[in-house]
Amino acid sequence: MVMSYIGLAVVAVAVIYGIVIYNGLINLKHGIGKAWSNIDILLVQRHSELPKLVETCKQYMQFERETLSQVMAARSAADGARQSGDVKGVGTAQSALSAGLGKITATVEAYPELRANQSIQHLLGRITGLENAISDRREFYNETVNAFNVRLEEFPDVIIARLFGFKSGVLLEFSEGEKADVDVGALFRS
Repeated sequence: MVMSYIGLAVVAVAVIYGIVIYNGLINLKHGIGKAWSNIDILLVQRHSELPKLVETCKQYMQFERETLSQVMAARSAADGARQSGDVKGVGTAQSALSAGLGKITATVEAYPELRANQSIQHLLGRITGLENAISDRREFYNETVNAFNVRLEEFPDVIIARLFGFKSGVLLEFSEGEKADVDVGALFRS
């Protein structure tokens, strides 16, 4: 009789512990979704600001049409990847978009009439602020994904994770070009 109570208590503790692990994994899984949603909001805001910047710059930058076209093409690619939930595609497209924005910024700095334009300065400031916020959110997203992935591999969490079919999260990674130092001189030559 006592042995059956002990056995029942062990099973009850194991079930409760399993529930706690499962709930922790679910919490982290939804944390990844929330972190991605925060990035998504900022990407939408940035993507809505880019056409305004491009249109304003077109008035002054007839000779820089290729740069503006590259920025808009990268914007479209990033938006498509974002809408489809393709984390790797977003990383690649955002790298191209950041490079194009760097060229626009360098061009604006090189020409006094662009630098003096209030609209361009406002839009560049807004986009720079969004870039910084996106960078912060990327870091938080990757930390959340990493915490989730670690939990999926830790014992005894791995048992519950495999039992319920949890899949690893995907880190938001960037191209080597985006991680490298910017060659400001090359931005002025393009």
